[in-house]
Amino acid sequence: MSDVLDASPYDALLLLSFGGPEGPDDVVPFLENVTRGRGIPKERLKEVGQHYFQFGGVSPINDQNRALLDALRKDFAEHGLDLPVYWGNRNWAPYLTDTLRDMVRDGRRRILVLATSAYASYSGCRQYRENLADALATLEQEGLELPKIDKLRHYFNHPGFVEPMVDGVIRSLAGLPEDVRDGAHIAFCTHSIPTAAADTSGPVEAHGDGGAYVAQHLDVARLIADAVRERTGVDHPWQLVYQSRSGAPHIPWLEPDICDHLEERKAAGVPAVVMAPIGFVSDHMEVLYDLDTEATAKAEELGLPVRRSATVGDDPRFAAAVRELVVERAAVESGRDVTRCALGALGPSHDLCPVGCCPARAPRPAAAGADSPYA
Repeated sequence: MSDVLDASPYDALLLLSFGGPEGPDDVVPFLENVTRGRGIPKERLKEVGQHYFQFGGVSPINDQNRALLDALRKDFAEHGLDLPVYWGNRNWAPYLTDTLRDMVRDGRRRILVLATSAYASYSGCRQYRENLADALATLEQEGLELPKIDKLRHYFNHPGFVEPMVDGVIRSLAGLPEDVRDGAHIAFCTHSIPTAAADTSGPVEAHGDGGAYVAQHLDVARLIADAVRERTGVDHPWQLVYQSRSGAPHIPWLEPDICDHLEERKAAGVPAVVMAPIGFVSDHMEVLYDLDTEATAKAEELGLPVRRSATVGDDPRFAAAVRELVVERAAVESGRDVTRCALGALGPSHDLCPVGCCPARAPRPAAAGADSPYA
């Protein structure tokens, strides 16, 4: 699609992300935003915030989003795609509502949204759509003209997302001692979520054991493992594992946890492990703490050599993938024929989240879907 660079009817792209603190004084207010409505005491939030305080109270996610913004703008300019790119967060400045207000005042009326989550899940998709609906409701109360908002499809199996991760795993394998390299196990890591949320992730027809969330991660893991075998000649065993569990201990979450998995692999005689965080777009706090700090410390305790491969971040291939997805969706909206790019067995994801997709425990309005109150 590189020869089709028409973004119409869209007049802006919004990078929508989680947000993170940018100094020690931001940590507790940020966590209050994340946990709003759950009644968690401030003292408990200070304990949770120790992960951030270990890094000077700064989450890397905001700088990583700035780098991705630069990469997107550079790629768009180099390929003649005239589309301004804005940035808004769920939990920290720049806040989504403030950014949308600025976009409306700039005259933007057809907005595409790129969320920094590649997979189907409530927290990774529908919750962002709920945030968009909340922001639109605020603008409506302020008497502003509301834009029409669409969300780019899930990009977990786009080559521009998968191929940088393949390179990262191969680099990590090469960084292991030669005597353990060929026997290394690959632990494909993603964020654990409650099993009930996983089972209802994706469209209704995808619901079941693990839902679309697990199926999509497994498909990406197979793609990467197969590519690694083709390029290195070594068939490395692998497994999908989870990290960053939170919430009440009596609620079932996806397992195994990465630290438990490292213990199991050591007991099974595995000589080394590469941790590949395929569930994350960038090396934000949950990668730096849960993998680089906690899981790496566990591996050192076990005497198990480990390496952690890179996330996609601002890789130019990912920026190019976003450009292709923008042009693809613009073609769909304009009624033009389009070829959708996707690897693996699952094919390209839906453009419009259907009714019943990744449902919330308590129903709330969500924009940019078939059930949107803002058509």
